[in-house]
Amino acid sequence: MTDETHNLSERALTLLKTLVERHINEGQPQGSRALSRASGLNVSPATIRNIMADLEEMGLVRSPHTSAGRIPTARGYRLFVDSMLTVGSLDEGELDSLSDQLDPDTTTPELYSHASSLLSSITRMAGVVVLPRQEQAAFRHIEFLRLDDERVLVIWVINERDVQNRIIHTERAFSESELQEAANYLNHHFAGRNLHDIRAGLLREMRQARDSANRLMVTAIQMAEKAFAADPEEESGDYVMEGEFNLLDYEEMADTDKLRELFQTFSRKRDIMDLLDRASVADGVQIFIGEESGYEVFEDLSVVTAPYGADGRTLGVLGVIGPTRMAYDRVIPVVDVTARLLGAALNRGT
Repeated sequence: MTDETHNLSERALTLLKTLVERHINEGQPQGSRALSRASGLNVSPATIRNIMADLEEMGLVRSPHTSAGRIPTARGYRLFVDSMLTVGSLDEGELDSLSDQLDPDTTTPELYSHASSLLSSITRMAGVVVLPRQEQAAFRHIEFLRLDDERVLVIWVINERDVQNRIIHTERAFSESELQEAANYLNHHFAGRNLHDIRAGLLREMRQARDSANRLMVTAIQMAEKAFAADPEEESGDYVMEGEFNLLDYEEMADTDKLRELFQTFSRKRDIMDLLDRASVADGVQIFIGEESGYEVFEDLSVVTAPYGADGRTLGVLGVIGPTRMAYDRVIPVVDVTARLLGAALNRGT
């Protein structure tokens, strides 16, 4: 129980819970008479108005200028989620559907895309999956193919099955045997380590190589420095989002200017990546309601997230973005189960 619940009577808590649940279902301000009937409390509308005035003074509800009824504030929703919410569970059919779509035999990019689509289709909101940064990826194998005197094609495998290509420019021409020896050296000494550790260790390896005058080591480390160089776009992070246009179905998203700003935020990615990065370092489901996100563009939205991972490591975070009046009891288990199933699929696929 939060401190605020201790300051509220049972009648006030019942009315707030009723107000939140009706606002989630109907999206409309709730008047005293409607709350009196729905709450089952044997009190007069005048008493309810007094209680609602107290809740408004506490910042838990507010009156839109267009109506005498009231709606919950972000603080009201937070109190509801923390103290009054009973989280449901997915039925067997929904679990089977999620499991089928997140098949470990599917390619990794398809797994991320499917997870985002599932989150969107089940909740009818926007589903998002943050892709693992390459810093977190485990290096498995590398090959170098000579294209010409100054260009080499790098083919490398991370996380067992993700194959990436990169063309690097060299300061001198390398023979095919030199490139093969360099690849063998890197595969032997670095396989299984994440890219962050590899980059951090390259300088130390280079000093050792020069001190020992080991030509093979020098060549291998020179190639590795270019092959494993950080890509600024990769370091900033990326995500897969599906269903953002579902948000148009909610009346509170009807403000054209707000909607334009929101979609620009989705396009820029920086702000939402900052928010999702904060969620990735926490355990379990995290909920940001309205202004809790720290960004004005999300003041009418809630973000429900959960981290996913494989091999005991957190790889990223996924979640649902929707109006603050979302059905939290429904969204929370969808996000939680999808994160667990995605992690399980990534584990089995490695």
